[in-house]
Amino acid sequence: MMLNYAEPVYRPPSEAKSLIFQVTLGCSFNQCSFCDMYRNKEYSEKTWDEVKAEIDLMAKQLPDTTRIFLADGDALNISADYMVQIVEYLYNSFPKLERVSCYAMPMNLLKKTPEELKKMHDAGLKMLYLGIESGSDVILKKITKGATAETIIKSCRKAIETGFTLSCIIILGLGGKTHSKEHIKETARVVNASSPHYLGTLTLILETGVKQEFLTKFGEEFHPISDEEALIELHNLVEQIDVKEKMLFRANHGSNAYNIAGTFPDEKNAMLEKISWLKEHPENVRPEGFRAF
Repeated sequence: MMLNYAEPVYRPPSEAKSLIFQVTLGCSFNQCSFCDMYRNKEYSEKTWDEVKAEIDLMAKQLPDTTRIFLADGDALNISADYMVQIVEYLYNSFPKLERVSCYAMPMNLLKKTPEELKKMHDAGLKMLYLGIESGSDVILKKITKGATAETIIKSCRKAIETGFTLSCIIILGLGGKTHSKEHIKETARVVNASSPHYLGTLTLILETGVKQEFLTKFGEEFHPISDEEALIELHNLVEQIDVKEKMLFRANHGSNAYNIAGTFPDEKNAMLEKISWLKEHPENVRPEGFRAF
């Protein structure tokens, strides 16, 4: 007997081997124009009886589980006390459990007090995944992100200061050709101010379900960037990132035309050299048929 997931189920690439429990369904915001992950679901929270039954089931089948991811896109929206109840029960049920993680939106973090966040972290919710997407307020408004650059910075710092490991995502090409320079400049500013532990990049691919919505909300003609321009955005982003603390960087998501990986600040120059090399060797591009958002 396996878990009865309400599909589709999404998780970060780094959670590929994690056991997933859906403690919420969908996304309570669900208005970001670039994202169609939860458009077929109405947001709801599973009851304790439902969550407990699923944990009990999997504790018998997979007792050696070391990592658990709490889905869907908005698990941090549940109350702090409910999250603590879930996480504590997970650690009691899986004796080898090392980490519990979930997605987080800036508004999730800002709604909760530092004391509530610390309580959840101390219970064992260790890692949060947050989408920065862009640091440009102009672009954030065009994509109906529901956040500003400053609220994103504030939420990231709040998460880190209460002990969480924070992994953030930005999206290359989100401003199109017109806003490319502003997109990268302001995104680098937000990354520098936030200083997450992990940073990854995706490249914008407009899925059929939200493409027209994205283009309409953008409010002006949208000109997608080319693979060459995506590489330029990546170069400019890496060049402008200036963090003092160690930050693992990955641009190897399936949506990206080119793969880059390294650690800031020590490997910044090496990454820039790799990007310069890729500019001269476009044959290393990932074929479009092998890309997915």
